Amino acid sequence: MSALKDRLQADLTTAIKQRDELSAATIRMVLTAITNEEVAGKEARQLSDEDVVTVLGREAKKRREAAEAYDQAQRPELATRERDELGVISGYLPEQLSEADLEVIVSAAVAQVETTGVSGGQAMGAVMKIVQPQIKGKADGGTVSALVKKALGL
Repeated sequence: MSALKDRLQADLTTAIKQRDELSAATIRMVLTAITNEEVAGKEARQLSDEDVVTVLGREAKKRREAAEAYDQAQRPELATRERDELGVISGYLPEQLSEADLEVIVSAAVAQVETTGVSGGQAMGAVMKIVQPQIKGKADGGTVSALVKKALGL
């Protein structure tokens, strides 16, 4: 079992003992998502820490999108709950890269792709292929995509 999953299970036990309903409920949801990922497909498998971070990133994105939807629907109490859950999940994700760090990574990737002579949408795909492995779990894909488009002038 991955160390991150072990940590989540230990933190769940602690949250239950401390009667921290928000943390306990959020960690339960995350552990359920991890278990679902483990049994998805033709045969069950153990997830590595990298796979667990991917699942955590997916869950964090769901919380961000739900909070925005609740804000638009004028339901601030539900948006607050989603943001609180996002705060719990964020504690298990790797530290997020700053926008300045992302711009450096994107600029280097754009320079590398420009030497190949590729332009337009193909350049966007080529840059994203270079950038994604470097930022996996450390930045929001939408933010990165916007920076790449800006750097390519699309």
